Amino acid sequence: MFIAATFAILVAMGMALARALLGPTIFDRVLAVNTFGTKTVLLIALLGFVGERPEFLDIGMVYALINFIGTIAVLKFLKFGDLGTPGSEDAGVGDGTPQDSRPQG
Repeated sequence: MFIAATFAILVAMGMALARALLGPTIFDRVLAVNTFGTKTVLLIALLGFVGERPEFLDIGMVYALINFIGTIAVLKFLKFGDLGTPGSEDAGVGDGTPQDSRPQG
């Protein structure tokens, strides 16, 4: 049973890797890498269950968080061209966020 589940996850990872390499657009590739990361989390959890090592679930959760943050960072970089300026004092100015438009006086 677990061999079949492991094989199915590995096949899905192979298909995601093929989409990441052959994807027609960059967004297809980002989605495929995110899917590959999700399948990796499933594989880590399955191996932890089979090996009776519950700490593997913690490792899988940390990997899932890193995968999510990495995907958001790549998509932000693709949209804006950078990830932001560190230590920027004028946050909110010129970044498209709504400002108070009431007249002063």
